[in-house]
Amino acid sequence: MRKLIYDLMANAHRNAAIRQIRDLESKLPSPASRFAVPFVFKGQGHFRKIKPKQNPTEIEAMYHTLCDLKPQRVLEIGTARGGSLYLWSQAATDDATLVSVDLPGGDYGGAYPDCRTPFYQSFARPEQTMHLHRADSHQPASLDLVKQDFGDQPIDYAFIDGDHLYEGVKQDFEMYGPLVRPGGLIGFHDTQPRPQQPTIQVDRLWREIVERYPDHTQEFVGPGRAIGIGLLRVPETGLQLT
Repeated sequence: MRKLIYDLMANAHRNAAIRQIRDLESKLPSPASRFAVPFVFKGQGHFRKIKPKQNPTEIEAMYHTLCDLKPQRVLEIGTARGGSLYLWSQAATDDATLVSVDLPGGDYGGAYPDCRTPFYQSFARPEQTMHLHRADSHQPASLDLVKQDFGDQPIDYAFIDGDHLYEGVKQDFEMYGPLVRPGGLIGFHDTQPRPQQPTIQVDRLWREIVERYPDHTQEFVGPGRAIGIGLLRVPETGLQLT
């Protein structure tokens, strides 16, 4: 009986959340204006919020850069509340394929409950395709799934926001970075040093990337609690990982 009540409430909250998203979209018809949606959305239960755990100024700069790119194939490593995934769906083309890999039980904001899966699926516009994998991005099987989802076509944009240990984020970069086409974009979250949180080590990898690709990198650092979003535009010669 308890599970039945839980499921009924989760379904009701999810349906209300989807209706609210559609209502906000009807009031904010342009991609630029829909940047506000994850920040003003307020739901209930497991659907209370989708606000990205990021500095708003930083992710806004990333979002507008992506709107200019208009990617057709998008990969996100680490989805958590789903706010950034929603933004990427809005910046992408009408027929885009979007793929998310998020680790259940992850240490960096992941592990969204399974009941949110249909909610995230609803972010996709009618002609878009959304693939959600609750899996470890470091596993070869996850890489195989991603390749299958994109039909072995090159990716236009990848956002890496999963494992924040140096070895972990480097592995994600080396596994999925080569899938991004020349001229495509790779974003990294948490590129500013975080000495108060020693397990967040993305800045170490980011410094290496800036040193290796000085003419192809950009960092968005906002006011207030600066976290940093790094942006790598893949060179025409591709990535040099060895």
